[in-house]
Amino acid sequence: MLSQNLGPEGPAPGTTGRYIVLFREEDGGRAGASALSDTAGLSAVRTPDFEERAVEGDQLESSEAVVFDELSVAVVDAAPDQAQALGAATTQEESPILAVEPERVVYALQAERSGSAPMPSSTPTAPTAGPSAEFLRGYRDAVDHLVGRVLADGGLPGGVTEEVAAAAFDESEFTWGLQATKAAASRFSGRGVRVAVLDTGLDLQHPDFQGRSISSRAFVPGEEAQDGHGHGTHCIGTACGPWQPGQSPRYGIAFDSEIFVGKVLSNRGSGSDGGILAGITWAIANGCRVISMSLGAAVEPGRGFSPIFEAVAQRAMAAGTLIVAAAGNESNRPQVIAPVGHPANCPSIMAVAALDAQGRVAFFSCGSVNHPGGGVDIAGPGVSVRSSWPRPVLYRTINGTSMATPHVAGIAALHAQANPEARGRALGHVLFESARRLPLLSTDVGVGLVQAP
Repeated sequence: MLSQNLGPEGPAPGTTGRYIVLFREEDGGRAGASALSDTAGLSAVRTPDFEERAVEGDQLESSEAVVFDELSVAVVDAAPDQAQALGAATTQEESPILAVEPERVVYALQAERSGSAPMPSSTPTAPTAGPSAEFLRGYRDAVDHLVGRVLADGGLPGGVTEEVAAAAFDESEFTWGLQATKAAASRFSGRGVRVAVLDTGLDLQHPDFQGRSISSRAFVPGEEAQDGHGHGTHCIGTACGPWQPGQSPRYGIAFDSEIFVGKVLSNRGSGSDGGILAGITWAIANGCRVISMSLGAAVEPGRGFSPIFEAVAQRAMAAGTLIVAAAGNESNRPQVIAPVGHPANCPSIMAVAALDAQGRVAFFSCGSVNHPGGGVDIAGPGVSVRSSWPRPVLYRTINGTSMATPHVAGIAALHAQANPEARGRALGHVLFESARRLPLLSTDVGVGLVQAP
């Protein structure tokens, strides 16, 4: 596959100018490096050459090509003629090169803070034409059809529970998210489970994380794993925060898990596909059962998912690692429901939508618009979520599918402890089967609200 974005005009909007290359699974190591050299004259380094398979940011930036052996994927800095040669190789039957795509720019997915002025957009904004009338009519017809079927069957399907009762939440001891997901009452702690959060890093000196098992790497050029943004510290806090924080309420789920901090987004909140791939590789090499990614890029209506990231997610699951990612914040409900963003729109990545404390879909939460793939899989608390924040602030309450995602990741760690044999896809099935069904469309919330064991 050769993208139309390959050409001499420079990077297309939303791309870096580099490319990601997918190899046949059996050809991802030495054979992949040889293919890059033979096809395009590129000199490649490979993950086995690095400690813990961690190709950090400066090395990513300076290398012509980096081959991630564990994923059978490469990131390459190719001139237009080299990129064209790589694309041409995808049409050759015996070539180890299966696909070539432009490398995307990705962003921290954070909606506005509660009770304050709006936060800067997670992606650059520009005037757009919006979905076509034909597309909107088709989406309306599909929803009407689904509603008609439900009503014809005599109402909501069996097993659907009542809405989350927000008014009952007293946050003096636990955040509403921990209560709604039953994490506050769980007897599991995530002990023995490794959780990787790929984001803007962590405030490594935050008092709530002292004494914890924390490993960190930076996959952003010129920056350390220390969080200079805040988004990563907030997400790690929800997924893996402490049993007893310095200030109540408790906000962390898998409080006894081992934390792997992969800084793939800069202190300005942006990164690239290559950084994500480096972080995923490092997490798999370290035996992480769960990878949480509250990041992405907006996807246009009608645009499909990345076949390269779909292959990466499948290969991660085969290695025993489940990837959970934020669905995106581009909607403005009820007028506009935007598609699930990249890379959460890949079928083998668990896409997380956001709910508020009343059990309603957050107005910004993306939905199942693009097909095939691109669907919401599950939902988590994503409005008015309190968690850790870099010093001196320490705690902050914000909104976003980014905040819903670490709820799912932390609860996945609890299920992983409760079900040691459940890895990769099997762990995802445990999350699906235990989710709380809601009286809402599956196109908005997937199987329902994530629940702790």
